[in-house]
Amino acid sequence: MSDPQDSAVSPVGEAATQAALPLDAPPLPPGTPLLPARMVNEYAYCPRLAYLEWVQGEWADSADTVEGRYSHKRVDKAGGNPPRAGDDADADVRIHVRSLELSSDALGLAAKLDLAEFEGRRAVPVDYKRGKRPHVERGAYEPERVQLCVQALLLEEHGYQVPEGVLYFVASRERVKVLFDDELRAATRRAAAGLRLIATGAQMPPPLENSPKCPRCSLAAICLPDEVHYLRTQETPPRPLAVGGATALPMYVQARGAKVAKKGEVLEVSVDDEKTASARLMDVSQLVLQGGVYLTGPALHELMARNVPVTWLSHGGWFLGHTTGLGHKNVELRTAQYRASFDERHCLRLARDLVAAKIRNQRTLLRRNWKRGDAPQELLSAFRQDIDAAERARDLPQLLGVEGNAAARYFRHFHEMLSPQGQGGEAAQGAPGGDAWSFDFARRTRRPPADPVNALLSYAYSLLARSVAVTLTAVGFDAFRGFYHQSRYGRPALALDAMEPFRPLIADSTVLMAINNGEIGAGEFVRAGGAVNLNERGRRAFIAAFERRMSQEITHPVFGYAAQYRQIIEIQCRLLGRHLLGEVDRYPNFTTR
Repeated sequence: MSDPQDSAVSPVGEAATQAALPLDAPPLPPGTPLLPARMVNEYAYCPRLAYLEWVQGEWADSADTVEGRYSHKRVDKAGGNPPRAGDDADADVRIHVRSLELSSDALGLAAKLDLAEFEGRRAVPVDYKRGKRPHVERGAYEPERVQLCVQALLLEEHGYQVPEGVLYFVASRERVKVLFDDELRAATRRAAAGLRLIATGAQMPPPLENSPKCPRCSLAAICLPDEVHYLRTQETPPRPLAVGGATALPMYVQARGAKVAKKGEVLEVSVDDEKTASARLMDVSQLVLQGGVYLTGPALHELMARNVPVTWLSHGGWFLGHTTGLGHKNVELRTAQYRASFDERHCLRLARDLVAAKIRNQRTLLRRNWKRGDAPQELLSAFRQDIDAAERARDLPQLLGVEGNAAARYFRHFHEMLSPQGQGGEAAQGAPGGDAWSFDFARRTRRPPADPVNALLSYAYSLLARSVAVTLTAVGFDAFRGFYHQSRYGRPALALDAMEPFRPLIADSTVLMAINNGEIGAGEFVRAGGAVNLNERGRRAFIAAFERRMSQEITHPVFGYAAQYRQIIEIQCRLLGRHLLGEVDRYPNFTTR
């Protein structure tokens, strides 16, 4: 981003230059919030980071942010009252005020001071920093000095004299004096003006290129600086993304008449007032309730406060919707999503790529898992023709036809990926109807599924749709407005779009794994009225297999680093956002070789 004080070229000639006048930010519209000092710090560190946090409402914890909160525990407790600036206070009496909140409409700034030391009209702001004092020329990095200077400007606006401040580094227990000279004050005002300009202009700054700041940034997996740069230029492959381990996992409750309540920091499940299971709230990433499960009000409020979504499924496992708190603040992303969804050419371009990626992955799954020898070359060639047809489709109806033909071919040969036992060997003994894994190889039967394999596929797609819908909502999308699947009441169209390439890789693969490994047997199904469905025991076993697949690590085919499938789904959702916001020309679908 250009500095508002960069020199400008004179029209007389290139050699003649004159200093550009500092440009003030436009006046804040009524109701615009004041800029916090911490956000000015972030802008001085990385303008894109400040925009993501302040404008788009993004946030992610890291070890550094958690340690920083712990370091501030003591100073965050308010204490003391500052002397009135206009009074003739005793200069020999030192007053300490903790957690002092100041703001100024004139400056457009606000800050919460960790500590302020007063001696009469003289004030010294003290800002606590985790870690040790850096050994740099001025005793601290510029973003920290700028943040402290914001506090000084606010104190001066309230009538105090503030010639200097202090940065206190908790780990080394050192105080570093910061002089508020003209250079630092000018840098602070430029940073505040720059942040206001990008915020009011709604223009996200470009990512840093190969910067040493990015790997330790808590928002690296949201910003995706290396990935965006690589997709733009095909230069400098991305550094391995430090994707946080998924320590919290979904919690499923499906027992009929079960009750989920909050007991302290624990979610407790009971049936007929008898406790049957429990999980710490910190270990729950989602709460999935299937059928007639009762969730208490206090438990729901706590989950919403923690941004833990609650997913509601029918008795048969169909995805009904989910409950969240206030939702994501990123209005820009949803605006871009809606705009693209009404652009027929944009929708067709995205849909063609999604369907082509799905067919590629279906072809790969068949080729890898063909049980008797190698997959016929003519079959693989037919899929190649389907991919070409999908990429050339003139409209969505034609694309639907191409997808349908490829799906029919894929499911006609689905049995070739089942082990001999899975096709009617030992597992068939005692099966309802005689054949444990009978499958309609001519077509998919969905509502209702007419055989065990179709029942497993339907349930797997429901679980995947739920996972993708929750991730899309967490990223900031409206999961119910899509590009390929038509939007209608209660249908998560965008989730169905985004999951297309992952159907073979996650859902179909889980079905094959559960059957071929003997994790699901004939006794895990019930038949009624021509329909086949999993019973409670079967659902429990299949959910375990599905979540195990979601936790499996795989190398990203474009970026080359490893991540779990559940994390790759989030990366792909964020890349879709980068595409819709204009940072990436074409959305890179996930396909395996």
